[in-house]
Amino acid sequence: MSDASGKDTTDAEEAGENSATKAKGRREKELNEQAAEHQAEEKRAEQDAEALEQGDKPEQPTDPDQLRGEIAEAREELGETVEALAAKADVKGRAKDTAYEQKARARAKLDEVIEMVKEKPARVAAVAGGVVTLLLLVLLRSRRRR
Repeated sequence: MSDASGKDTTDAEEAGENSATKAKGRREKELNEQAAEHQAEEKRAEQDAEALEQGDKPEQPTDPDQLRGEIAEAREELGETVEALAAKADVKGRAKDTAYEQKARARAKLDEVIEMVKEKPARVAAVAGGVVTLLLLVLLRSRRRR
């Protein structure tokens, strides 16, 4: 094994792992954001339900600064929701990410097989010969049955 081929194998494996890790990180971030949004909605619903049970109206802020802060917070939450929905709706982008991940994994596996062939060519040739022999036997047997 040369140093260059070993480095190529490592680079391909790292690329595959990095891509998979990034995609997994994005998915986890989306799920965490969705969970946080859901918890916030549940909390607001509980507060509104408690206020209705007590016969009180939900507390309405009268301070303009407080209103501005709540509006800014609502805009931020809405923006995050829109981003999450856009990411879910981006089928083409998600398909590209998945294809890239699978390509990187396949490349890493191919590099492993190539490395194994380089290290143990006789063993690989024996296995390949066995597979070819098995296929020939199956073909011959199926022709005899006809």
